[in-house]
Amino acid sequence: MAGIEVTGTGQRRSWESVGLPDVERVRPGLWSIPVPLPNNPLRYVLVYLLELDTGVAVIDTGWSTEEAWTALVAGMGVAGYTVSDVQAILITHIHPDHYGLAGRLREASGAWVALHPADAALIPARYGRGIETLIESMDALLVDAGVPDEMRGELTGASMGIREFVAVAEPDVLLEDKATVPLPGWDLVTLHTPGHSPGHVCFHDRGRRLLFSGDHVLPRISPSVAVHVQQPINPLADFLGALHAVRDLDIDEVLPAHEWRFRGLDTRVDQLLDHHRRRLDETHAAVSGTPGLTCWEVTLRLRWSRDWSQIVGFMRRAAIGETLAHLVLLESSGRVRRDDARPTHWYPAGDPSDR
Repeated sequence: MAGIEVTGTGQRRSWESVGLPDVERVRPGLWSIPVPLPNNPLRYVLVYLLELDTGVAVIDTGWSTEEAWTALVAGMGVAGYTVSDVQAILITHIHPDHYGLAGRLREASGAWVALHPADAALIPARYGRGIETLIESMDALLVDAGVPDEMRGELTGASMGIREFVAVAEPDVLLEDKATVPLPGWDLVTLHTPGHSPGHVCFHDRGRRLLFSGDHVLPRISPSVAVHVQQPINPLADFLGALHAVRDLDIDEVLPAHEWRFRGLDTRVDQLLDHHRRRLDETHAAVSGTPGLTCWEVTLRLRWSRDWSQIVGFMRRAAIGETLAHLVLLESSGRVRRDDARPTHWYPAGDPSDR
């Protein structure tokens, strides 16, 4: 099995020096434009510019701030284009750093916007008038997870601040799994890869042997896969299935939305699968060691990438959701079970203490 080869070497150097990569001509007709994410550990999103006979298409946009807009427009200028040249806006998923500028870019260019229907369906509740219902449902989820009352209010509304970074754009085109993207000169096929979001997609260019992987496969980190009121019941099972689905694609290079380009998709997928196997075992061990824990209590017993005191706000809520995603997958595979109490308590399968 071949290893992982960094192909975005300039991107990698910029990451290590805590800088912003250059706008880069990846290959003929294809550009990479870094759009900054201020005060965010991801630092930037990589927008891809695809040249067409009549203009350009973009994959993802960055979030809706003046700094991001300026960087996106300037990056297009380096490639020799203006906003008015944009014909199509392809969105891998509706998180603000990918979808945020879609509305402004469409208004400025007249381009059509494409999303998978599963993410398109979430827009009204997440970014529209349905937000109060969404907050109420999130609060109920956190009660079930056993989050302390004094902390729950902060975590329930932890993502409200980033809503201002989204200029909403209802999609003009819905791209189902294995749909051909109507871009002349490109051989793009949509691959539905749920988990990080219900409608996350990758774009596979079969002719150029490229995978635009969004957040599904990143070279260094594992994307957040968390139970959420807008997620299917078992998102981690969906994510792992989607990893298997892309593992053996015949491609030369992966173009992710963050960090840097690389080769070795199969190796990276295997690393992600192994990460979650180990995380499932760690979660199971916590429940087996102390039967009857809540999701909150399990979360506090797991190892995280930094000290728990440094994980705050939205990141803390995401950590709870990620723990719950692992518990749900363990439950579906028969390794743990839950009781009917509120908050919910978790037990190793076969433990009679909750009966």
